[in-house]
Amino acid sequence: MSTEADRTGPAAVPDPPLIQGDVVPFRTALKAWFLISLQTFGGPAGQIAVMQRTLVDERRWIGQQRFLHALNYCMLLPGPEAQQLAIYVGWLLNGVRGGLAAGILFVIPGMVALLVLSIVYVAFGDTTIVTALFAGLAPAVVAIVAQAVHRVGKRALSHPLLLALAAAAFVALALFGIPFPIVIAAAAAAGWAIGRWKPNALKAGGHDSAKDGPAPLIADDALHHETPSGARAARIIVFGLILWAAPVLAVALSTGTGSVFTAQGLFFSGTAVVTFGGAYAVLAYVAQRAVEHYAWLSAGDMVKGLALAETTPGPLIMVVQFVAFLGAYHHPGDLNPWAAGVLGALLTTWVTFVPCFLFIFLGAPYIERLRNNQKLSAALTGITASVVGVIANLALYFAVNTLFTESRDIDAGPLHFAVPELASAQPVALAVTAVALVLVFALKWPVLRVLGVCAALGLTAGLAGLPVA
Repeated sequence: MSTEADRTGPAAVPDPPLIQGDVVPFRTALKAWFLISLQTFGGPAGQIAVMQRTLVDERRWIGQQRFLHALNYCMLLPGPEAQQLAIYVGWLLNGVRGGLAAGILFVIPGMVALLVLSIVYVAFGDTTIVTALFAGLAPAVVAIVAQAVHRVGKRALSHPLLLALAAAAFVALALFGIPFPIVIAAAAAAGWAIGRWKPNALKAGGHDSAKDGPAPLIADDALHHETPSGARAARIIVFGLILWAAPVLAVALSTGTGSVFTAQGLFFSGTAVVTFGGAYAVLAYVAQRAVEHYAWLSAGDMVKGLALAETTPGPLIMVVQFVAFLGAYHHPGDLNPWAAGVLGALLTTWVTFVPCFLFIFLGAPYIERLRNNQKLSAALTGITASVVGVIANLALYFAVNTLFTESRDIDAGPLHFAVPELASAQPVALAVTAVALVLVFALKWPVLRVLGVCAALGLTAGLAGLPVA
């Protein structure tokens, strides 16, 4: 006579838990996301650390491996990975409305703060005090970007092949002027090829494990109730593309296809789909086009804009809002320059962040079914390795434009790069950069403290009558 154990067999395991409905009360989630949004300083590493501490370690809303799986997918996407991670976890906790709430709250504080700072910069940027403050902030940015190269490289370049990929990306951008999207596409293909030829080279960097505590509300093996389907994907694509394109179409019809608003809407819509590796990775491309092609702002303005973005919460890619504000202010068309600046800033923020929601809501259900697929990370690893070279190129760009007042372009066959004129070196900028490097690398000070000290040094130099412009 058979027993229940005989019928089920010794290998029978219970079905994994199912995620459905609100994992936590929506009001509680809103409060948590708002508090997280006020702490998101210091770039994606700091923002991800805040979510790790709040969601994984303290509140135990999501398990460590589930959190990292979501992060890996977000790193594979173009756009700010920290904000996309917030959308993903918000979707896991409270469905679509949870993802919308998490993503929007993640952006709003930084958007408002940077818009106010952009207005202040345009209104008072030529005064001695403001010039002196930026004379301290801009060199600090050079050190901060150099730190980003070190941090990302330490995590991503775990094999000589990946180091070679990073070096190739740097050379392609810095010496040959190869367009950024081509570099990223080639890196993704190289990562895929390395994964097939030498998969051990693509081992992920280590992560801190979660602290001991109660079982998370979303277990690592839990299944999400929302299953992927063609009909669902079609609805999201159509609705998302309409939302994404509608404001650009509206400004094109109302201000003309040749207006600065149409140009910004199209340009930043394009950058939204090639911003692999976060803000640092794409800013060299944005700076090149915005400064040299569109003439929306100067290279010095670009460095100062990143310094402002570093002081506000939210994704660093928000610096494109500053770029758009200055570009629209300087080319307002028939509008008042201040109104044009605000319109350009808001339009650019919209087209930059709406795709993030589209990518997550479209792809998350599929990624949930691929949590154990090792091949999924191959292209990501190639892109992440190349991003080290991309950020190094950005550091070089900022250093040349911050530490020297003049440079000359070298065009020799396929080579195209800028060489600074050594006689134009700025002593104050060099000194502040040296201090910032010590604070960042030796003393390991947080970003905001470094910016504060460097701003004070610049202000002191300016008030003392030293040349700071």
